[in-house]
Amino acid sequence: MRVVVGVDSSTQSTKVEVRRLDDGAVVGRASAAHPGTTPPRSEQPPEAWWDAFRQAWAAAVPDGAEVAGVSVAGQQHGMVVLDSDDRVVRPAKLWNDTESAPDAAALIEALGGAPAWAAAVGSVPVAAFTVTKLAWLRREEPESYRRLHRVLLPHDWLTFRLTGQHVTDRGDASGTGYFSASEHAYRFDVLAAVDPARDWAAVLPRVASPSEVVGEWGGIPVACGTGDNMAAALGIGLEAGTAVVSIGTSGTAYTVADAATADPTGAVAGFADASGRFLPLVCTLNAGKVLDATARLLGVPLGELDALAAEGSAGAGGLTMLPYLDGERTPNLPNATGWLSGMRSDVTRADLARAAVEGVVCSLLDALDELHRHAPVGRVVLTGGGARSATLCSVFAGLCDLPVGTVDADEAVATGAAVQAAVVAGGGTTHAEVAARWGLGRSVAVAASPSTSEVRRRYADLRAIAAARHE
Repeated sequence: MRVVVGVDSSTQSTKVEVRRLDDGAVVGRASAAHPGTTPPRSEQPPEAWWDAFRQAWAAAVPDGAEVAGVSVAGQQHGMVVLDSDDRVVRPAKLWNDTESAPDAAALIEALGGAPAWAAAVGSVPVAAFTVTKLAWLRREEPESYRRLHRVLLPHDWLTFRLTGQHVTDRGDASGTGYFSASEHAYRFDVLAAVDPARDWAAVLPRVASPSEVVGEWGGIPVACGTGDNMAAALGIGLEAGTAVVSIGTSGTAYTVADAATADPTGAVAGFADASGRFLPLVCTLNAGKVLDATARLLGVPLGELDALAAEGSAGAGGLTMLPYLDGERTPNLPNATGWLSGMRSDVTRADLARAAVEGVVCSLLDALDELHRHAPVGRVVLTGGGARSATLCSVFAGLCDLPVGTVDADEAVATGAAVQAAVVAGGGTTHAEVAARWGLGRSVAVAASPSTSEVRRRYADLRAIAAARHE
């Protein structure tokens, strides 16, 4: 049996998915956890990712299977610093580490403002972006910065462990803040704002083409890999005109486009995708983690929180939650906190559960609105762990003015990586061809829950207060 393996190295865990090359049937899955993190400092030792990968690989790949290709998708934006012997200098800073927020502000000013950044690289840097973490490293840890010989992204580092090659792809590179998706090139002039004296061309990995074999691991062809959002787009066979709203620990709204975008406000990141097109994307910092926290406060498992939220009425009895529990990326409020408004003595557990769901949905709808301004879409599909919540999906559909469905993709990121692996294994000439043959991206319509426009109005009022307080 010829199979391909897709790897999803996320903030929380590494997942390995094994699919038959010919028809895409899943024949193995496993995961292994990563060390937990809590922003504002969010760091992990890269070796923990490798250990988790090896553990998940051993559990997922069936005995006797012929592995014809492997690819790694990873959490975007992080920073892995290597010395001249390719040893990790310090723990990797992750995308949701917000300690570099002051550096983001300083870099924006150094280049002449947000519009200049959008014109240069398609995005305006926030604390998530690698470029801000490099500036933080130079400012806060000069000895570590002195030892810096190479900078890799999380998926790059795992690909390096597999192949020994310092290589990346255009999708993940476009999330660094120093790669232009429209020009398909690093912008060394941007990096000069971090350090004008360093030879950045010697520091950065080569950018591979989307269908390239970048090396081998034990005789297995290795694809270039990509960032998690780019892989998810491959995993659901995403087409232009459809927006994905992915509800994981964080939330994202994105679509594929034939032209690059450049939003001078910074809300929409002008990323590249993993196939040669573009992936305008809006990211929120808080999504599934808000539901996890609310379930913990109520002393119930997530499934019971979903049921409680379903019991609550639209508008949660006047209770409104602003879910910026760990700061927020969109809007860019890294020092914000979560708020509850409208508390009364008759508040119920169902009200609190419903308010948490509505708060997350409103945040995601804000992200979708921003995306729609730059890349118009006509329908929405929900994916990620949060899309397993029937109540969240129905509340989203009730508050959204577009058709909403859920997509049949349990592990879209790992599946997208498997699509990349299939291309290098000779299973298809293009990523779209593999996705079509495997039947990826089928969606099911979501029935809308009764809603009220008051929900989004109250949420917008809270958002404006938070923005004024933290600007």
